[in-house]
Amino acid sequence: MDRLIYTAMTGAKHVFMQQAGTANNLANASTVGFKAQEHRFRAVPLLGEGMPTRAFVVDASVADVFDAGPSMFTGRNLDVAVQGRGWLALQLPDGSEAYSRAGSLEVNVNSLLQTRAGYTVLGDGGPINIPPDNTIEIASDGTISVVPTFGARNNASVVGRLKLVNPPETDLVRGADGLFRLRDGQPATADQTLRVAPGTLEGSNVNVSDAMVNLISLSRQFEMQIKMLQTADTNAQRADQLLSLNS
Repeated sequence: MDRLIYTAMTGAKHVFMQQAGTANNLANASTVGFKAQEHRFRAVPLLGEGMPTRAFVVDASVADVFDAGPSMFTGRNLDVAVQGRGWLALQLPDGSEAYSRAGSLEVNVNSLLQTRAGYTVLGDGGPINIPPDNTIEIASDGTISVVPTFGARNNASVVGRLKLVNPPETDLVRGADGLFRLRDGQPATADQTLRVAPGTLEGSNVNVSDAMVNLISLSRQFEMQIKMLQTADTNAQRADQLLSLNS
């Protein structure tokens, strides 16, 4: 079989994977706190008898882009955006810890502070319980205070402080749920120097224009690889015709 088929096949396969990753980024261009992904490839020469005249494409890694997204002012008391590097700590249903930049929070029926996706928000001492009939205020250092909706409104009480962490980005891995975790599965240490912007959300860091241009470029590359496969098939058919004539 023509060696061209294998070369074009690996190229088409990995271009298709890169298309899927770019399409996923575009689908999350409006997702709060979303971090884009990029596929990184490398060419590997095929070693064997004769000269190394061919190279295959290998998916080296899928890299996460940790650049901050744009800040969007909402004025909502339960919206926060982590300033600079850092993450909000969340508790998963299995009790483990995960991290996110999506700071659109709410209080569930059990009076626990959670994200829109339903994950419990962690404070320095564990989950944060919000007393009912209170107005919530979040300070820039993550301190959460409540003021009674009825009665004396000048009696503010501190109910907790958001657990903000800043582990090395190289130690973070993205899960299927879009949340990040430490590679060793252990909880990260709280960083008291981190700050949040109350009444603000961080948007997705996906550059829509770049992603669209990249998607078009990848589509053309995929078409080129398919054209090479078709050319190999045409060459094989013509070679068969020549062989049949000689016989």
